[in-house]
Amino acid sequence: MTTWNEVIQRVEPLEDIAVDAALVNDLQHSVQRGSDPGSVHFYTPTFKSYQSSELADCGKSAWPAMSITGGDCKLACDHCKAKILDPMIPVRTPEDLWAQVNNVIESGAQGMLLTGGSNHRNEVEYDPYYSTIRRIKDEFPEFRIALHTALVDDNIATSMEQAGIDAAMMDVIGAQDTITQVYHLRRSVEDFEQTLESLVNTNMKVVPHIVIGLHYGKLLGEWNALEMLARHLPDAVVLVVVMPFYAPASRPFETPDVHAVGRFFHDARERLGDTPLLLGCARPPGEAKSQIDSYAVMAGLSGIAHPAEGVVELAARLGKKVRVTPACCSIAVGDEVMADGTAVESGVEIDLDTIVAEEARRREQERKARQGLGGIRIVTEGNVAAGGGCHV
Repeated sequence: MTTWNEVIQRVEPLEDIAVDAALVNDLQHSVQRGSDPGSVHFYTPTFKSYQSSELADCGKSAWPAMSITGGDCKLACDHCKAKILDPMIPVRTPEDLWAQVNNVIESGAQGMLLTGGSNHRNEVEYDPYYSTIRRIKDEFPEFRIALHTALVDDNIATSMEQAGIDAAMMDVIGAQDTITQVYHLRRSVEDFEQTLESLVNTNMKVVPHIVIGLHYGKLLGEWNALEMLARHLPDAVVLVVVMPFYAPASRPFETPDVHAVGRFFHDARERLGDTPLLLGCARPPGEAKSQIDSYAVMAGLSGIAHPAEGVVELAARLGKKVRVTPACCSIAVGDEVMADGTAVESGVEIDLDTIVAEEARRREQERKARQGLGGIRIVTEGNVAAGGGCHV
């Protein structure tokens, strides 16, 4: 029988990456306990030959992000320093929100992510916006709204549900030291679990995130967060790996141990059963990305945004049903979350021969481009995406 360690060696872009052979064997044995190798849905702008009028050109325009505080946040957490809010559309008043939503709908948007900076208690103060959100949903019932909730109680969760929010998102943190030191927050792990419980008791879709390596690049509370999710099963879970571009020099982050990340993928898949597990855009670039994405495929994650080169081929060689949507990162609030479990039927199903031919075509184009510039590497849309321009 061919082992998965051998299969990786057959994929040219992955043949030299370092993987934990024992972990790969564990992942293979976990899958072989069932007869179906499963499926995986990739979101990537690189498979250009599959563009069609039915497939969105870019998730950013289809699912824009808006912030009710602009770039302001009281917490200024060490991994982000509020900079993640800067590129979002500012909607500092309910009137701004109404106007901007009308603008993006005219431009073809299918939905949006609504968020904002937190106060000192990790609460986003949405109260003035609920009536406008309700107006948007009444006027444009097909327009989907995903909300980053931060910490809430039962009453706030009910207000969000009554306003018409479709999907509620939050970070689940399982270590008190991370809450205190990274988030600068005087709240408890129990507050995060209580928020999760309040949200799953509504009719909103609940899609929590776990940021792997959030404690300065170390895995600390991730497994406790996983247990919290297992106690309050959400509709889907988005996993990302910390990318602390804005971390202060006094509190640097290290790159998380990619093999520990792979082990966490394995444990998350085992613990959460059939709950959709999605790998969002954020993760370290370079070889670490190739390693992380390979582990994600082997662990059986349901969807992956911006896969590293060779990872789509790896999935096909492992016998998985492969679907590709040639779009930017809509994974967090788009197809996978809003489609009531039918997301696997969107995109285009691709077989191994087609994937190999597509990858070869892309590599040949990049080789010719390098030759044309005397060997200087050029930046293309594909490798920009691989480098991680989106941090949802």
